[in-house]
Amino acid sequence: MTWLRTLMGDLLRRHRDYHQHEPLMLWYAGILGAIAFPTFYLLRFTKTVPVYDDLSIRIVAAVACGLLMLRNHWPARLKPYFFAYSYWALIYSLPFAFVYIALKNDGGTIAVGNTLMAVFFVILMTDWRNMLVMLAIGFSAAVGWYALTDPDPSWPADYVARLPILVIVVVGGSFFKLALESATSRKVREAYASLAGTIAHEMRNPLSRVKHSMEQVELALPPPGAASPRGLDAVYRHLREGEQAVQRGVQLIAMTLDEVNARPMDPAQFTLLSAAEVVDKALQEFGYDSDEARARVFVDVQEDFSFRGDETASLFLLFNLMRNALYYLPSHPQLQVKLSVRAQRIEVFDTGPGIPADALATLFEPFRSAGKAGGTGLGLAYCNRVMQSFGGAIACESVLGEYTRFTLRLPSVDPGIVEAHAMVLLERARALFSGKRLLVVEDDAAQRMTTRHKLRVLDAVVDEAADGRRALDLLKRQPYDLVLLDLNMPVLDGYAVAEELRRGAASANRDVALVAYTSEPAHLARAMTERAGMDGFVSKPCSQMQLVGALEQALRRPSRHRLLKPQLAGRRILLADDSRYNRRAVAAYLRDAGATVLEADHAQAAIELLRGGGADAVLMDLNMPGMDGLEAARAIRGARQPWSDVPIIALTAHSEDAVMEATRAAGMNGFLVKPVEARLLYETLRPWTDGASQPGPAAQAAPDDASPLLNVARLDSYRQLGMLDELLGDYLPEIDRLVTSLEPAAARGDLDASLGILHSLLGMSGEAGAAALYQLVRRTYIPMVELRRWPPESGWVANIAALAKHTTEALRADGDARALGVN
Repeated sequence: MTWLRTLMGDLLRRHRDYHQHEPLMLWYAGILGAIAFPTFYLLRFTKTVPVYDDLSIRIVAAVACGLLMLRNHWPARLKPYFFAYSYWALIYSLPFAFVYIALKNDGGTIAVGNTLMAVFFVILMTDWRNMLVMLAIGFSAAVGWYALTDPDPSWPADYVARLPILVIVVVGGSFFKLALESATSRKVREAYASLAGTIAHEMRNPLSRVKHSMEQVELALPPPGAASPRGLDAVYRHLREGEQAVQRGVQLIAMTLDEVNARPMDPAQFTLLSAAEVVDKALQEFGYDSDEARARVFVDVQEDFSFRGDETASLFLLFNLMRNALYYLPSHPQLQVKLSVRAQRIEVFDTGPGIPADALATLFEPFRSAGKAGGTGLGLAYCNRVMQSFGGAIACESVLGEYTRFTLRLPSVDPGIVEAHAMVLLERARALFSGKRLLVVEDDAAQRMTTRHKLRVLDAVVDEAADGRRALDLLKRQPYDLVLLDLNMPVLDGYAVAEELRRGAASANRDVALVAYTSEPAHLARAMTERAGMDGFVSKPCSQMQLVGALEQALRRPSRHRLLKPQLAGRRILLADDSRYNRRAVAAYLRDAGATVLEADHAQAAIELLRGGGADAVLMDLNMPGMDGLEAARAIRGARQPWSDVPIIALTAHSEDAVMEATRAAGMNGFLVKPVEARLLYETLRPWTDGASQPGPAAQAAPDDASPLLNVARLDSYRQLGMLDELLGDYLPEIDRLVTSLEPAAARGDLDASLGILHSLLGMSGEAGAAALYQLVRRTYIPMVELRRWPPESGWVANIAALAKHTTEALRADGDARALGVN
């Protein structure tokens, strides 16, 4: 029967796994059995005359054990059957032989002892599942054979009376074995976690250096464009491939750490995702080893669907399946990989060598690998855990020598929820873009019309230009908030337009958000667009939601070009790291942003620098000789000096939950995982360096009136630049609109919409110099984001609305700079 074959196959596999890494246990069992069975046969005649002559059974058992001992001398063609043989040899030699002999000898104390000894050995010799099965088969076979072959079978009373003891031993042995295997598994996982954490720390540092070196090479190159030197595109492509390789290494480290630590995923953080968009993003962002590998991967979207999940985990999952498939490209030159999206499932199909049938059953278990040299065997276990957290499942079917297909089945989402989610996203984007001016630069008239139609939902003013020269003319006449820029155009291409803008050809739009809109392969064009000073990238063709999302991200999360000077100019940042190479990379980012960088190579030096002159923020490596980063943070917080409340951001190569919790317990305000990304560095520092001085953890609970109503210094700087009137005209109506939209969003219990509004209000109030409003929104917003729940106090919306009204009235009031500073 099929189910019985499947069951026995699984049991034999577990038995093989139990012994294959260290077969000495079977070897020792073979020696013991080969010697003990004949020896004890002879010794029994020195005591009493046996009722039953068991020589034949003992000889068979001794020979069976001897064959276990002689495994290394087995013929090569028979060695694959060794573990299956050992399974039945153990059943015969232990439970069957001892129980049968005990019954034939009419029981007795010795028989009971021998049976318990057999049970004990079986407990030692295999896993708990096979222990139960081996004992059940051996005992049943012994009783059955005894009943069939004995002319007058009888059941020894003393032997039967002691069966409860045997049951207790078996049950206790089962629990003991299960606990032992669980403890061993936990120790192995902890050992892997410790090793993986150490490797992650050691690898992330050189990856940081490589990444920084490539960025410096990129900055030394001339900008891309039509006038670029021959071969420059190839250099950018190679740089991009190198950066992708670094990113891929970082992703692998993160995935491995997640799996060995069995880090749970929080469903409360899941969002609605489009399967087609996730697959397309995986296709674009995967770190291909070569153009040939990239050319072997195809996407087939038959029916898009939505699912709830985490985008990063979904991408890691697909990256792992793609990497496994492309691993065989050198040995299978005709290999093809196809990612298909259809009703509630994603399939990853490849025409590689296939997977042996006996390996399919354990494919998703940790520390297992099929047909690959090396590897941790954690990738597919990670995929399985991600799918389970999403409420779905992953399955694999394969035909050896033909194909392998992984199928990801995801639970459906109610269409009403999908529609409501889309409306929330569009409303959030509309709130951001309403009244703003956009410029679409595209030489294809049909494409311009389609793009305009997609952007109609934003309530923005959309202008058009048919080529780069006309675009520059428009940009010189009036300011724009964002430019959607085709890369390949006659007269002046997108790269040239970006270069002209960043050089100041249109002063009012020097820092305008630029989003590349092109059909060029993203993995080739992305590095060049970033070097040209663009803030985002969206591929043609794309859906309305993809386009709107890319524009919103570019406007909400500006690139380094627009984020730097307004944020860190004039700030003193203390950087403490014992590695000068790590300091070099991070310090370069900070100085590029206009910050003054104080460097310390150990924690005590960092404290002395704080004591000598203070800093606006501290970036503190956790692993330093002597006093480590956590100890330094506790010392700073415990000093109770004016500089003790300085914001401290941890720099660490360890991303485990325990490390993150330790940083919070030490009084740190945030953390950055190495290698540090410039964008994340600026965004992490922004709340602590933007606007008025930010309070440390001890001061964050201060009442609203602890902060001045307005940041006078910021407003004075705007006035000196001639930007104050423009700021008041743009920001104040938007603050009013955001506050007005917050109350209905909170009233209908829409957490995501409320978070989007608070996020916008946070950035808007900080830029507008509304210091007290910024602090109040921040104290409300951050716990909501971290805990995914509403503030416990009632009236929080009314408090924000009242303070916003008071703030906007003060900003609108006529008067000089001193009048603006009145509380």
